[in-house]
Amino acid sequence: MAPPVLPDRRAGPLRSPHPSLETRRQDLDADAVLKVVHGRQGYATMAVLLPDRPMAENHADNRLMLAEETADLDGVVPVPGAPAFMAAIAALPFALVTSADEALAQARMGAAGLPMPSVRVTAECVGASKPDPEGFLKGAAELGFAPADCVVFEDSEAGIQAGRAAGMRIVGVGPRAAAFAPDLHVEDLTGLRVEAAPDGTITLSALA
Repeated sequence: MAPPVLPDRRAGPLRSPHPSLETRRQDLDADAVLKVVHGRQGYATMAVLLPDRPMAENHADNRLMLAEETADLDGVVPVPGAPAFMAAIAALPFALVTSADEALAQARMGAAGLPMPSVRVTAECVGASKPDPEGFLKGAAELGFAPADCVVFEDSEAGIQAGRAAGMRIVGVGPRAAAFAPDLHVEDLTGLRVEAAPDGTITLSALA
């Protein structure tokens, strides 16, 4: 198996990024919002939902949203199995690829009691949000592996699309990920086993 490119898995509860966006969202279908928001940076979500809105306003609201979410960590918990999984891959090459910025990623990983990976690609590192593959490709490059030798762990449609566009294999995590045809689907991280061979080969298997 390949080195995993591991994204921040905790999306947290859906929150309005800014009062002005909340007002604009009154005419938006809630199901449509939920289909778009997961996995994307805030400004990219706004661009999809409010296509006539100036991008400068989206970026301004995104900055406010990130600050609010960094300060509000209520309900942030690790995905079941995440602590053991992170311990299992601690000595292996892996990266965090997330739509959060550095401050939010640090805050949420800390709140969940998970170690912050030394290699990470946060919102500040990319010019395009998922489903663009830029983040995953940068993660693979920093690890020194070809995209085809990497595995993405994702729970969102945008993230799975990004991993697929990057040419990586995908483990979909959580109930909603199954609908987006990942290469392997698991309900959480409790059923995954990682083994490293002396020759550097890494084997990932899902327990029945």
